Amino acid sequence: MNTSTTQPVRTGSLARRMLIGGGIALIVISAFIISAGKGDPAWPRFWMVRPLIITPLAGAIGGLCYHLLDRFRLQGGWQRIAVNIIGVFIYIIGLWMGIVLGLDGTLWD
Repeated sequence: MNTSTTQPVRTGSLARRMLIGGGIALIVISAFIISAGKGDPAWPRFWMVRPLIITPLAGAIGGLCYHLLDRFRLQGGWQRIAVNIIGVFIYIIGLWMGIVLGLDGTLWD
């Protein structure tokens, strides 16, 4: 007899949210890199690799945070709206931090 009160992790939903978060971040950082062109000659040769790795990882972590707020989202009403706003806010801050860390020393100097 299983009397556990913990909820199982829905991995399909988690993976989907992390992929969406990472995909949005990849699109955003790609727009920054494409707009920079070749960049400054003083920058390292493959300067664009770092932001293309760090920023999508930060976006995926933002998707994870959004997923972890599910238990509060299930309560409904105004709490659901508040948690959705908080989740988007956390994602935007994480995305911004990923962009800053990825572009540090190149476009963000």
